[in-house]
Amino acid sequence: MRKAQSVVGCAFFCYNLLMNKINVKYIAAAGAVIPEYKTPGSAGCDVCANIENDLVIPVGKRAIIPTGLFFEIPEGYEIQVRPRSGLAAKNGITVLNTPGTIDSDYRGELKIILINLGEEDFTVHNKDRIAQIIIAPVTQALFVAAEKLSETERGSGGFGSTGV
Repeated sequence: MRKAQSVVGCAFFCYNLLMNKINVKYIAAAGAVIPEYKTPGSAGCDVCANIENDLVIPVGKRAIIPTGLFFEIPEGYEIQVRPRSGLAAKNGITVLNTPGTIDSDYRGELKIILINLGEEDFTVHNKDRIAQIIIAPVTQALFVAAEKLSETERGSGGFGSTGV
């Protein structure tokens, strides 16, 4: 029986790798909306506010919005928090630290920092879609000390040095 379970487990793991999918465990507080992909080609899942009372974000101000979601992200991955284009275009609402990173060793609640860059106060209601999350692989650098860096055409040219 163990061998059969092992083969089935391996097949499921290999299928997920081929389909570019990974398992991400979650716990949802009461009333939290579970993220889901809305179309087969979606890169991100919407996350929703999980609040008891409406929350007003005045123009130019920010607020931290709870989602009621807790994740166990596999090592080697992160969750990126990004703005929803509709909220940005229609209301000037965006994620302040975009893209936000949720590290694989974080086990606390996913909370979203929204800022109102619009022209009117914005009200967040319970279960409103407030941001989107993307699961992405992480590459960690091995920083290597050097006495000299290679030459490039750009060199040390900074902001605007490429003609923009």
